[in-house]
Amino acid sequence: MVKLLVKNRVQILVHISIWMLLYGFAFYPVVNNAQRIPSDLLPKLVAIIALFYINYFYLVPALLLKKNVLFYIMVSLVLLMCSVMVLHHMYEPIIPDNAFFGPGPRRNFGYTPIYRSFISFGIPYVISAILRLYVEWKRNENLRLSVEKESIKSELQLLKAQLNPHFLFNTLNTIYALSVKKSPDTSQAIVDLSELMRYMLYEADKDLVPLNKELDYIKSYIQLQRLRLSDSENVSLKITGEDRGRAVPPLLFISFIENAFKYGTDYKGKTYVKITLTITDESIYLNVKNKIGIFREPSKNSGIGLENIRNQLELIYPALHELKVDNDGNNYEVSLTIYQLKQGL
Repeated sequence: MVKLLVKNRVQILVHISIWMLLYGFAFYPVVNNAQRIPSDLLPKLVAIIALFYINYFYLVPALLLKKNVLFYIMVSLVLLMCSVMVLHHMYEPIIPDNAFFGPGPRRNFGYTPIYRSFISFGIPYVISAILRLYVEWKRNENLRLSVEKESIKSELQLLKAQLNPHFLFNTLNTIYALSVKKSPDTSQAIVDLSELMRYMLYEADKDLVPLNKELDYIKSYIQLQRLRLSDSENVSLKITGEDRGRAVPPLLFISFIENAFKYGTDYKGKTYVKITLTITDESIYLNVKNKIGIFREPSKNSGIGLENIRNQLELIYPALHELKVDNDGNNYEVSLTIYQLKQGL
């Protein structure tokens, strides 16, 4: 409602400005030279206003916006010519029969040549068409941006919907492995999972979350992974920089970390995963490196999370991120830099 009022107010001010300018040009010579007001000036201005809004509200929407350009031009020329001729006939000069040989003829000071009248009518008429075309273009552009924004939002929700079940499936496998081994850490793993799911349920549907919450989520995830690993000596997480007052999209980094744990265990059961997060005033940098397990069979669904996060980055940070992936056959490394990190909530 407020936006509509502001929009209408702006349009009204634009129209008032146009007519003040037009009337200023029309009356300036009269006032500046202390001349009599031509008798046809006021009727001409009234006719110009009428033509302006007939064109603005009816002809442009009915013809020009519907691509009937030729018909619109023909109708406009006929309308302008008829208006000019009517005013010209009403205010043409009165010239007696002896105009060339007798005393000076009586003339109507409001007389204006037809071509000048046509120009004075035509310029505001064209302005009205341009103004209406701009208003329609602006309205369509706002509508397009709104639809695009909703489309991006829907796509992001779809990506998150795909990511969450994928993550849950992998985590349940971890708890299952602990339960099979009758590990005393099984109950703690369930508690950790409940904390992770609480975050996913109550935070992941937001556009942005505080960076410190996202980091807590990552720490809990890594702790959960440590519980299932037979050798986690080479698993490390290093975070530097100030995380307060910053915000990121939820679940932004987890796919890279999840992928590292999934493929970072070799045939001896040793896991090598190094995670580094560096936070600065201008950016956040994530580096995830893992060794590639020799006998691990790649799954056709293994790239779901990574593909989703690529799409998410393109949607949210189309020109404000750098993502590099290196694979030399022995080590897999992901480096992600996000610039102009958003301020916290």
